[in-house]
Amino acid sequence: MKNLKFYLLGFVGFLLVVLLIDGAYIIDETEQAIITQFGEPVGTPKIEAGLYFKIPFIQKVHKFEKRLLEWDGDPNQIPTLDKKYIWVDTFARWRIADPLKFYQAVRTEAEGQARLDDIIDSFTRDQISSHLLIEVVRNSNRKMQLASQELQAELEASLEKVREGREKLTRKILEQASKLVPVYGIELVDVRIKRVNYVKEVREKVYDRMISERKRIAEKYRSEGMGAKAEIEGRMQKELQRIRSEAYRKAQEIKGKADAEATRIYAEAYGRDPEFYSFLMTLETYKETLKKNSRIIISTDSDFYKYLKKIRGR
Repeated sequence: MKNLKFYLLGFVGFLLVVLLIDGAYIIDETEQAIITQFGEPVGTPKIEAGLYFKIPFIQKVHKFEKRLLEWDGDPNQIPTLDKKYIWVDTFARWRIADPLKFYQAVRTEAEGQARLDDIIDSFTRDQISSHLLIEVVRNSNRKMQLASQELQAELEASLEKVREGREKLTRKILEQASKLVPVYGIELVDVRIKRVNYVKEVREKVYDRMISERKRIAEKYRSEGMGAKAEIEGRMQKELQRIRSEAYRKAQEIKGKADAEATRIYAEAYGRDPEFYSFLMTLETYKETLKKNSRIIISTDSDFYKYLKKIRGR
């Protein structure tokens, strides 16, 4: 009898533990939950962290994330208002604002992501297709700082003026999408355009245009360089000619002064001793005209032979 009571108490205790384990549940700071009974929600959502209880085996806990969730859409090919076909890649941040509505409408986070795919992609396509490409790319009309001032001027002249810009465009997408998602218990926090790119065919044309533009700029720089080179070489030749002319003039002046000084010295020497001067000049003439195998035919009464005759007489 005692053993029967012992087993009975043990069974009751075990049953109480099982009921307590299945009937108690904990919600932490990052979670929120609802309780369903036979598949239907009962009670109010449990949003605050803490220890809660439910009817064991009959009621079931469904927990949902309370923190911000990430939505990352697939790139879509969308034509802009000016018929430029681009790939647009968007992302968003959202959270489950009403877990009861969320459970009733979509049940799971994966289904919630699918609903956001339809809503955000739809409004993104509407906004992109109703705006020019420049509105998707830029936020303002701020001047671009490029290395080439000529290229910068051409770029600014070719660009359309930004009226709204990328920031306002994404705010419109967020505003429009935010009006639809509350029925799913979702709050859309932010929507952004992650990447914009041309489709392959247009991108190749853009690259070709960029290459030809860079080649044109390079050719312009080469032409300017050749012009500067020719100008420098012209100045160099002009300066060289001036230096040569100046040097020639100075050389002629020095030569003229030297000739004048030599003439003066010769004249002075001739005035002092004409005979000696005549002798020196004749010797100089001998030196210039008489070589090793030279032959000269002159008469004996020639002045040129006068000093040679005296030397022979000695």
